Amino acid sequence: MAPQFEPLKNDLLLRTARGEKVERPPMWVMRQAGRYLPEYHEAKGDHDFFECCRSPEIASTLTLQPIERFEGLIDAAIIFSDILVIPQALGMEVIMVDKKGPHFPEPLQSPEDKQYQEVMERQVDVKESLDYVYKAITVTRQKLKGRVPLIGFCGAPWTLLAYMVEGGGSKMFIQSKTWLFRYPEESKALLQKIAEACVEYLALQVQAGAQMIQVFDSWAGELSPTSFRSFALPYLTYIADKLPPRLKELGLERVPMTVFAKGAWYALADLCNSNYDVIGLDWLHDPAEAYKVARAKGKTLQGNADPGVLYGGREAITAVVKEMVAGFGQGKQGWIANLGHGITPFVKPDDLKFFFEEIHKYTTS
Repeated sequence: MAPQFEPLKNDLLLRTARGEKVERPPMWVMRQAGRYLPEYHEAKGDHDFFECCRSPEIASTLTLQPIERFEGLIDAAIIFSDILVIPQALGMEVIMVDKKGPHFPEPLQSPEDKQYQEVMERQVDVKESLDYVYKAITVTRQKLKGRVPLIGFCGAPWTLLAYMVEGGGSKMFIQSKTWLFRYPEESKALLQKIAEACVEYLALQVQAGAQMIQVFDSWAGELSPTSFRSFALPYLTYIADKLPPRLKELGLERVPMTVFAKGAWYALADLCNSNYDVIGLDWLHDPAEAYKVARAKGKTLQGNADPGVLYGGREAITAVVKEMVAGFGQGKQGWIANLGHGITPFVKPDDLKFFFEEIHKYTTS
């Protein structure tokens, strides 16, 4: 039996994503549930990061913290989880190392690597292996009581491949580029395997209660335009093309879909030609120029303040908000206000609150 939820009281985000006329732009920010909040550390306690992800109760508590702290200022919650749960479902070990980030003790070495064959031959059961994510989504939807929509997400195939072969974050991407240029066909086979897992994972998130989804291609900007079109875009497109029919098979309505290809400023037109409803922008885009391209294709944009402005004081925040509002069609239609990436460490919650208040101030007059 499908979970039951209270009616949605604030559907501004969903209406904007679908291209409908709205009274003001909706607003949320990436990593809005995270370590910059003192209450995050209290709720997390002694649990490590992935333990928090695997506990539906802790994950739902963390998801709701910014909704409660910034009540009335933000228009969406995003489930507390991580993009690297897909590699875990593919059979790879991922741990979170304090002050370093995610670490794969045994990254993929080459297509001759036994682990590569095991990953490729594995019958991936994201329903069972990632059940804790779906439980967290359902619990969170119930706790939200319709206050705002809940966003589900996954990592993009290229970004996940990069983590799987680098063994963690990277500055040089030596292993990733080795794979793409030395083993292009094996890379594409792995990317396709990941993309198929992503479709099913997202569909089950919607079944559990997610009302919108976002695909994070965090390392897209490490690719040249040519490499992006070979190793990233086809698999992003696959997800956008295959998710709606999979939802239909499950008896579910299509939900709005967002793609965020960080750093791939050159790919805006290509992404606008895809079946994603919303194109997320990092801070490398000029709002007015991007808006012109996206609106010609009937797409909604999301973004794109530099998260670093939150360190810069209120005058700087106001200036960035004004630039965004002016560039994104006076903020009235086709824009979801957001940062151009996630909230960075040591941001003061009151400065983020001021950012939210300034968006409201300059878009509701």
